[in-house]
Amino acid sequence: PPRSTPKPSSAASDVYKRQSLDLSNGQRILRGSVNLTANDTGEVLPNIPMSALLVNGSTTHFSSIKLTDDKVCKTADLLLKNIIAPTDPYDLATVSVLDSRLAPGEAMMNGTIAYLGTDGAGRDMVSAMIYGLRISLGVGIGSGLIAMLIGISFGLLSAYAGGKIDSIFMRIVDIQLSFPAILVALVLLVTLGKGVDKTIIALVVVQWAYYARTIRGTALVERRREYIESAVCLGLSKNRIMFRHLLPNCLAPMIVVGTMQIAHAISLEATLSFLGLGMPQTEPSLGRLISNGFEYILSGKYWISVYPGIALLVTIVSINLVGDRLRDVLNPRLQK
Repeated sequence: PPRSTPKPSSAASDVYKRQSLDLSNGQRILRGSVNLTANDTGEVLPNIPMSALLVNGSTTHFSSIKLTDDKVCKTADLLLKNIIAPTDPYDLATVSVLDSRLAPGEAMMNGTIAYLGTDGAGRDMVSAMIYGLRISLGVGIGSGLIAMLIGISFGLLSAYAGGKIDSIFMRIVDIQLSFPAILVALVLLVTLGKGVDKTIIALVVVQWAYYARTIRGTALVERRREYIESAVCLGLSKNRIMFRHLLPNCLAPMIVVGTMQIAHAISLEATLSFLGLGMPQTEPSLGRLISNGFEYILSGKYWISVYPGIALLVTIVSINLVGDRLRDVLNPRLQK
């Protein structure tokens, strides 16, 4: 039966408004404009307008609730993990070794169907791939954006300044591009160690030269245009000419190169993780998942490595297709 709840403090009543709270079979049912708590820890989650929410396995309906900006990401992560990923593959309280190496379609100990099977530690492959894809995309996109900023700065300054500055910068780029990317990344990770931040640093060092060389070539062509000469005659500062006039006209090829380099970064990170130098076991990417199942391939447990490999292949091909399409759209010479 319904029971009354303690009256909230005056500070909390200014933000939240409890209309009713029913306790039935140990589960909370919230109605109206309320505040939510996660896992009975007392931590207040942000209030978001939705029609239904999963709370302790039951569906809770409410009309409208309020947002607090500092909790949005945490609540979104909680909801997505409960709805998209069947289980948390790295929660030791839910993972059981009795579920290890289950074939695709078999049921786990908690009743969840492992549609793509489980790995050697008993983790559901669907959930592990979702978590791994999140890390792979985060590392690829993050390193690509940082490398793009560094490469744009060096390449744009080199093209506009010319002379000795151009020669020095381009010789540095030539030295960087003369080494294989995988070799440079391996040396850096052996020196720095494993981790997301270390992997991003290694990928940035490998990639920035491609952006610098690309934007320098485009900027050298644009620098001879009439609008740049007009800006110089008007007495505009060098920074304004470079970043307000020259840079916007060089972004089209950079977007295409950036898309391709993100796919290359994801592939390189997967290679490093497969070799045991990229992501640690606590933060596995798709490459680490492939490495974890490599020892089971000859024993017939193919799904532990094959399915993460397919996910990695589809991700890289999809990003490359987007890059090809952007090249066709942004290049007027290819338009019919």
